[in-house]
Amino acid sequence: MPSSDRPRRPDDRSTHRAPKARSAQRPAERGRTADPARLAAYTVLRAVAGGGYANLELPAELRRRRLRGRDAAFATELTYGTTRLHGIYDRIIAIAADRPVERIDGGVLDSLRLGIHQVLAMRVPPHAAADESVALARQVNGAGAAGLVNAVMRRVTEADLDTWLTRIVPSNAEPLDRLAITTSHPEWIVRALRQALLGHGSATADNVEEGLAALLAADNRPAEVTIAARPGLVEPAELVAAGALAHPVVATAWQLTGGDPGGIAAVRDGRAAVQDAGSQVVALALAAAPVLAGPAGGPVTRVRWLDMCAGPGGKAGLLAALARADGADLVANEIAPHRADLVRQTLRPLMESAPADGPQVTVRVGDGREIGADDPAAYVRVLVDAPCTGLGALRRRPEARWRRSPSDLATLGGLQRQLLISALDAVAPGGVVAYATCSPHLAETSFVVSDVLKKRPDIEQLDARSIVEEVAPEWAGTLGQGPGVQLWPHRHDTDGMFLALLRKHPTA
Repeated sequence: MPSSDRPRRPDDRSTHRAPKARSAQRPAERGRTADPARLAAYTVLRAVAGGGYANLELPAELRRRRLRGRDAAFATELTYGTTRLHGIYDRIIAIAADRPVERIDGGVLDSLRLGIHQVLAMRVPPHAAADESVALARQVNGAGAAGLVNAVMRRVTEADLDTWLTRIVPSNAEPLDRLAITTSHPEWIVRALRQALLGHGSATADNVEEGLAALLAADNRPAEVTIAARPGLVEPAELVAAGALAHPVVATAWQLTGGDPGGIAAVRDGRAAVQDAGSQVVALALAAAPVLAGPAGGPVTRVRWLDMCAGPGGKAGLLAALARADGADLVANEIAPHRADLVRQTLRPLMESAPADGPQVTVRVGDGREIGADDPAAYVRVLVDAPCTGLGALRRRPEARWRRSPSDLATLGGLQRQLLISALDAVAPGGVVAYATCSPHLAETSFVVSDVLKKRPDIEQLDARSIVEEVAPEWAGTLGQGPGVQLWPHRHDTDGMFLALLRKHPTA
């Protein structure tokens, strides 16, 4: 790949210069096939359009095309950046093509989005981006589409991103609508995130606009790869030798500044795993939360922990290692059989190394909503990593912002409440439940907890801030107004994890 094709951060306005050159070649005179990196990105975008997930589709596509190093990095930025910012690009395409995007074939639209991202957000010369986009369109969309792509790309290269942003924002747009357009977020998400910043005590009326702008910008920046070192399975020296850097806050977390995490032996073996630092904090806080003895001198005869919604297994892997160190069993439950298989895969090193007379790790398939009735008061620590909209992980799962809608909240809210109620029934007297979501939306976080607690006099909510500060002391004073904890991409450089810790009264 030429040096001019190196990816840059999509929000780096300092490098957005108005292009001066464009290809003088006719479409028929240009290359007829796309390069592998661009073709990989296009393939992933089409899979995402069909319901796939970029974080699952892209690694498989890179392996299939044997892309490594700079080619893999180029394809990754092209895929993720285009997906994040296609709200902007679609408005540009509508102007440049002089037609609504709904009238453009989906495959052709993806070819155009990829080309525009190269011009407006990556260090790709305009003529190269145009030539490669036409070659891609000819190969995957047909000769007729190549002409449209050529015409649109020629017009797009006439201005830089800042100029285009002024063109696509209506003159009468309200401030939040303007922010939604220029940051490529659906308007309802922008309003929900603003409300969440205020509702969690992470911003005030005086500074919420500044915080919201920073949060939306963070959603559009690629997240660094973070690894969870599972205690007792991997030594720090091994990760240092592999090029990982210790996380500045979270003891189990390690950061990779480049390269494929699959190239690290500990990751391949399941002794470590790719996992966001905020996600690790949820597991660490549950393990550190104080448990009180029940009326019989202990909550249960055999100490068991439960991960109620364990798939695909990231938190379960860390919890299993922490449970073993505490002398406890871990039961990892997952409702979907194929996701349960993923959990078994990530837990295999702990399952295979468990001594016959020591702490055990078990994976089972079942509905978490039924565990409270089937296994009442059976677990000392329970994690409910509830299904949610994923609005806290938009930088890692860029397609989520375009797939979710406000109507999802009603369906998810009912499920979240049912799972939390089941967990509270499943926890032993004196035991602790951690309710977590990868979303800061108030309807999925504080409102769920408060609604359930209204009918549970046997449950007290702990101040999770003090417990999180034990495992992440540098975050003291940044965790909101309590008693729940809300992490933020722009403040903690983690996914937007919410955590509430609930303890059953010992005499319940």
